[in-house]
Amino acid sequence: MDQTTHDVRRANWLTIIKQCQERPEGVTVKQWLSDNGVKEKAYYYWLRKFRKEAYEQMQPMAAKDRTGTDITFAEMTIPAKIVPDCTALPAESCDNPVAVIRYNRLTISISGDISDGLLSRILGEVSHA
Repeated sequence: MDQTTHDVRRANWLTIIKQCQERPEGVTVKQWLSDNGVKEKAYYYWLRKFRKEAYEQMQPMAAKDRTGTDITFAEMTIPAKIVPDCTALPAESCDNPVAVIRYNRLTISISGDISDGLLSRILGEVSHA
């Protein structure tokens, strides 16, 4: 098959898939395909092919963004005045956090007396990790 034939078929199937995805509410894919004379196996073949292409196009960008930027440790400087001293607080403040943030392998326990500034900095660092 020459490239022109392939391009025409690809464009045709892209149109069919878009039309199917914009089908009226309450109409199943199977019903829409039947009503429009589209073979179900061919539809899913091309849908899988387009999804794979889209996924592969996303992969190089994601890998490029990560190259050399894998962070396993992020250092934060926290002013001494906002670092809680558990020895000076009631035991329940340090033992029973009011919130626990888990992200990948990171766990942060937050007590009820955390300052807004410290919480903002922690969330900012976690969002970049």
